[in-house]
Amino acid sequence: MKKFSSVMGGLALCGAAAFAQAQSPSSPPVAKPVAEPQAGFVKSVRGNVQLLSAAGTSRTASAGDALAAVDRIVTGPDSSASVVLRDDTTLMVGPSSRLDLKEFHFNSTTHEGGVLVSLLRGSMRMITGLIGKTNPDAIRVETQTATIGIRGTDFIVQADGQP
Repeated sequence: MKKFSSVMGGLALCGAAAFAQAQSPSSPPVAKPVAEPQAGFVKSVRGNVQLLSAAGTSRTASAGDALAAVDRIVTGPDSSASVVLRDDTTLMVGPSSRLDLKEFHFNSTTHEGGVLVSLLRGSMRMITGLIGKTNPDAIRVETQTATIGIRGTDFIVQADGQP
């Protein structure tokens, strides 16, 4: 009987060793979802400014709030907001405006990236950052009647919101 139990014990040890070997660091790591870095932040707010996420949630904007790569900024009458993106692009959104940040991606090492904003109504001033300096074609502004390719670094766009 003792011999039988020692054989069983050996099998148990072999099984444990095989299991430990299967779980060794040489196994490929399990991929974890990587959170997208924020696109920028709200620098200042005057009056009633709302941020709407791609998921449809709305929140009142205040200085320091994070801005996602796809967000909508809505300003009320006599209201405005200033936003700074990660590449140092600055957007100033005027009163009674609706601006969609449709796309933002930026690699801080290579300074490559792209910005696509859509001004649905109101006014916006943009001062381009690193993306505009290294690749001006990567900055685009849409309105209901035109898409603007940026060649300068500081400009103002106004849209009346009527097609």
